[in-house]
Amino acid sequence: MYDLCLSSCGLKLSVICSKKPIKEQIDMSSVPQIKIPATYMRGGTSKGVFFKLDDLPETAQVAGKARDQLLLRVIGSPDPYGKQIDGMGGATSSTSKTVILAKSSQPNHDVDYLFGQVSIDQAVVDWSGNCGNLTAAVGSFAISNGLVDADRIPENGICTVRIWQKNIQKTIIAHVPVSNGQVQETGDFELDGVTFPAAEVQIEFLDPADDGEEGGDMFPTGNVVDQLVVPDVGTFQATFINAGIPTIFLNAEDIGYQGTELQDHINSDTAALARFEKIRAYGAVQMGLIKDISEAVARQHTPKIAFVSAPKSYTSSSGKNVDAADVDLLVRALSMGKLHHAMMGTAAVAIGTAAAIPGTLVNLATGSGEREAVRFGHPSGTLRVGAQAELICGKWSVKKAIMSRSARVLMEGWVRVPADSF
Repeated sequence: MYDLCLSSCGLKLSVICSKKPIKEQIDMSSVPQIKIPATYMRGGTSKGVFFKLDDLPETAQVAGKARDQLLLRVIGSPDPYGKQIDGMGGATSSTSKTVILAKSSQPNHDVDYLFGQVSIDQAVVDWSGNCGNLTAAVGSFAISNGLVDADRIPENGICTVRIWQKNIQKTIIAHVPVSNGQVQETGDFELDGVTFPAAEVQIEFLDPADDGEEGGDMFPTGNVVDQLVVPDVGTFQATFINAGIPTIFLNAEDIGYQGTELQDHINSDTAALARFEKIRAYGAVQMGLIKDISEAVARQHTPKIAFVSAPKSYTSSSGKNVDAADVDLLVRALSMGKLHHAMMGTAAVAIGTAAAIPGTLVNLATGSGEREAVRFGHPSGTLRVGAQAELICGKWSVKKAIMSRSARVLMEGWVRVPADSF
């Protein structure tokens, strides 16, 4: 050992050096990082980390603790700071997402699509629903990564990708533009909530209602409008619907809002967020999704909660003016406990479906009447979604909901995690 002492103005500095070899100073209990092939993609107004199933470590190729722990570490959760600094997540519900894709095991489908919504501050990966926004990227990834048979990909034109959504056991069709045999990502299609234009990808959600996983009807209570009683909060009119994703719709005025609110108005109000979560938990029980409100903590992805109002003019988060005459209604929706900056794709399916069915709160906000498409205002601008509803033997049925999104590869290569993460 060497001691070097320097004295100045009564201060003493000691420097201690060791003669031990550097390798002896290294903590030999440390583990190396492993690297896993991955692609970081934007789909609609969301971003996520995409994996091919057979590229994952063997223990993570099946559902369970190892898979969940791996994806949590990839994204950087749970993070008590709420920033996901040590992972790929972006500290919002729109950017804390993972996707696992494989060659489809279903007849007449190209790709199996499994979505995991990763909690930011809790050790939870929620597998209870789909991400409609990232669906737009699924078709592109499948084409580029050999999950679609080559003879089904045109040299130039539109490639129809048949997606089996494993979370909800539904078929989704993505119409992906192809140029010179490659996925076309650039274009002039503009999507409110996304800064730059890109190529348009049309998405068809087939039979989006009657959630197969839950085994319920489109309207789980059998009513298009119910009374939702929330202790110490109030009693509200609500439309409970299983279409695209289980969703609870409320009237904006019933909960003290106009329907023109932007993110900061809601997300900066911790009391309001807690109230929304309590309403969501009691609504989930009434929908039959959970048996007790305590279960809502581990089921953050579903159901969604949204509030609607008649058209009003407002300024979007980008400074764009949205005129009341240009929309059929206004909708604000929460995802993972926070107001979404635009609109979740699956919630847009629920909006379009509910708008097509007379008497729902969404339909009434449009002025009622029969509709096959609706344009609604959200915090970032507007979105159009189409749905055709039929009343068959006393039950409402929707065969298809359609919307346009865009998608783009942001980065591809490998994601790295410590080998003892899972």
